[in-house]
Amino acid sequence: MKIKKVLGKVFPILDGEQRKKQMAQTVLSGPLESTGVVNIHRHDPNNIGDYYCAPHLYFEELNGKVLDINGMRKTQGSIRKNWRETVQNNDLIIGGGGLLNLRHFETQMSLFSQLKSLGKKTVLWGPGHNDPNADQFGKAQQYNVNLKDFGLAGVRDFSTKERWVPCVSCLHPIFDQTYQSTQEVGILFGKKSQQNPALAKRLQKYPNSHNATSLEDMVAFIGASETLVTDSYHAMYWGLLLGKRVLAVPTTTKFFDFKYPALITSYDNFENQLKQAPQYSGLLEECRAINRNFAENVFDYLNL
Repeated sequence: MKIKKVLGKVFPILDGEQRKKQMAQTVLSGPLESTGVVNIHRHDPNNIGDYYCAPHLYFEELNGKVLDINGMRKTQGSIRKNWRETVQNNDLIIGGGGLLNLRHFETQMSLFSQLKSLGKKTVLWGPGHNDPNADQFGKAQQYNVNLKDFGLAGVRDFSTKERWVPCVSCLHPIFDQTYQSTQEVGILFGKKSQQNPALAKRLQKYPNSHNATSLEDMVAFIGASETLVTDSYHAMYWGLLLGKRVLAVPTTTKFFDFKYPALITSYDNFENQLKQAPQYSGLLEECRAINRNFAENVFDYLNL
């Protein structure tokens, strides 16, 4: 048993999982009110996809109404207190991002799933499954929460037959720009692969970037690539929105469940598959229309 787990049993404040469980119990003990609305997601400026996958960025009704889902486990008592009070006092829009079937967010999602029965309005807006277990890759997924326990739900996963609401980041105006392809193949590394110097050296003949730059740099790199190879979900998504040929190197189940699939590959084999990657048109318009329609339903439900 890890030392922090042992210490966590004696001093719960030292263990993140124990802090989350305590916070969930405190939230459920009330009182619960609905004085406003807040959008909860992984609000991480260092992960471009996580940061821009939230509806509060794209609708005036939600402007500035944001809470980081990770605040529940912070060691600073003031952050946890603010998190608890914000959840207790507001109706919730949860998403987007890979919040489902991921242990890191299991306690939070379990908490949110209990709030509808206690009178709070809750919305899932574009989250998806995110199981890192390779044995689950490409298989039908059952969510670790019941979507019926939320007042309104739309998920980014297509094969589940639930209401399909792709990532709301499609509404960003950056995708209205025209991009000129200047490189045949571009490789965009995700967080972990970007920290793999051996991989970078092996693929150094290809132009490359990563998902911790800026939205402008990330989308410009995608736009400059005729074909994109990536292990970043949002790079995959944005490449498809821009009509690129996209090959995805999966790190979790999330890569297997977009309506218009990228070609699944690996960094060992992609060079033999570059010409096989599909190319789609009309995705940007479709994804935007779906999100705007869902927004109308959400705002009616929340009386915004």
